[in-house]
Amino acid sequence: MPGPIRKSFDSPEETRPFEDGKGQLQLVNLEGGGVGRATFEPGWRWSEHVKPIAKTDSCQAAHMGYFISGRMKVVMDDGQEIEYGPGDFGIIPPGHDAWTVGDEACVVVDWQGFADYAKR
Repeated sequence: MPGPIRKSFDSPEETRPFEDGKGQLQLVNLEGGGVGRATFEPGWRWSEHVKPIAKTDSCQAAHMGYFISGRMKVVMDDGQEIEYGPGDFGIIPPGHDAWTVGDEACVVVDWQGFADYAKR
């Protein structure tokens, strides 16, 4: 059995900036896949700041994450809407747009959908 592992988002293995300086993804890699901490600055919107990188009509990543700070609105391709805030755990299927709500950065730790997110 392997010993304990320690990783830090303060010294990630990879950092991926979003368009127009509207945030970034910090990624640490584990045997089971990447875990990311994303900071979405006020004014960030997936369709404006990640879509040019992803080159898809909507976000096709499945997310399973914990919202540390700020607020985020998610609208699914079928029209379903949900808003997340501090302390929320969220599961977001592929096929959505999302944006930061308000004047505070939204910080999310995601265990599922960030391995290829915003990858150039």
